[in-house]
Amino acid sequence: MTTSATPQQASALNGRATNQSAVVKGLATSQSAVLKGRDFSRAMIDAYELRLQPLRESTRMRILSTLIAVLAVCMFVSPALAQTPAAPADQMTPATAPALPILKVFQFPSNMIPRIDGKDDDWAIVPDSYTITLADMHDDEKKHAAPDPKDLDIHVKVGWVKGLNRLYFLYEAYKNYWDFADPGLHNDTFEVVVDGDRSGGPLIPRFRNNADQDEWDAHFSMHGVQAQNYHIMTPAEGKDWAMAWGCQPWDKELPYANHAQTYNFRPGQSGHYILEFYITPFDYASCDGPDRAVESKLYENKLIGLSWAVINYEGTPDGKNNGFWNLSPQHTMYGNSTYLRTFRLMPLEPQFRKPIDAKWSFKVIDMNRRLVAFQDESEGQIASWKWDFGDGTDSSDQFPIHQYKAAGEYVVVLTVEGPAGKSRLSKIWDVTLR
Repeated sequence: MTTSATPQQASALNGRATNQSAVVKGLATSQSAVLKGRDFSRAMIDAYELRLQPLRESTRMRILSTLIAVLAVCMFVSPALAQTPAAPADQMTPATAPALPILKVFQFPSNMIPRIDGKDDDWAIVPDSYTITLADMHDDEKKHAAPDPKDLDIHVKVGWVKGLNRLYFLYEAYKNYWDFADPGLHNDTFEVVVDGDRSGGPLIPRFRNNADQDEWDAHFSMHGVQAQNYHIMTPAEGKDWAMAWGCQPWDKELPYANHAQTYNFRPGQSGHYILEFYITPFDYASCDGPDRAVESKLYENKLIGLSWAVINYEGTPDGKNNGFWNLSPQHTMYGNSTYLRTFRLMPLEPQFRKPIDAKWSFKVIDMNRRLVAFQDESEGQIASWKWDFGDGTDSSDQFPIHQYKAAGEYVVVLTVEGPAGKSRLSKIWDVTLR
């Protein structure tokens, strides 16, 4: 049986809904106002008590109790919010800026690794799209509105090789006045900062997270540890080729770095300069030496943090530079790797790839059970895989896990097939089990 509400009941129901809606809106308004420091809690309660009068006393008291509780919480929380200390200026999160394009690191084929000889012929295979010039940088000291190639002209290419945790650089520069006679830091400089795992954060004591830490304690605990800064002297004459700015000068020496340069000018003269070098990025470059260091693993399509600046001196009497040409939009990228540009380690360019190429690796999961996991790393368009495990068994899985029954040395063969044909790779006795 369906019944209709009386006009009085309908009015009461509508009034209750209206009043409850008003309470919800009032709560939001009151919370916002309290957070802004406007003390009108008592006025709010009085106003809502009048509006709730049409409701039954029990309902009215329940809603008022809820309102009072919420206002009490707001009053308790808001002073804490208001008293939160502001972050220091150099720790403030910067406003979101337009995303910058991801720059590219060229992959050299393994049979075309650059020779570190101070010549640019090995780099002729690198497309122009990988070149970064002074036009891609800016003088963030605002001494120059735009680059003038008659005064300073820069071209930089960066490369990598699959299987090596190295970044290769070709730095070519023309200057109308080279300044490199001083035995100290005053020198035309190519300053490179790299963060191999793109973890970001401070890398010099000035920007250390623990402001109460002694500066020299910070130097020997974090300076250059998670990202590395190299002040490379261009040219270096009668001095070391670079200052590794941190507590690990070993990372600028072989086998972690190497360099060669070519030039035929003297201090104060103009001329063309070529610097070829490689460095090894570290996720952890220990102040205690390379034995405790952790190299950054480089692989295809990995994103890394990388930037550089060209510090241009011109022999002025005051010893000041004539420009700080920065690839990063943030001047302090030299000490905070959060501000580095993003680079992608590119795959091989199409002209250097084989149409189909069988490649694989393996890992012994459990030596006691002779359990081995095989990893297909073939390149090209692959339609089928055939593994010969060398013990009379095979598999068509792409990533098989195989258990051997006996100890021994095994010849394992992977054959892949696709639209471009077939490719085979065997490894002789790499898989050896006890």
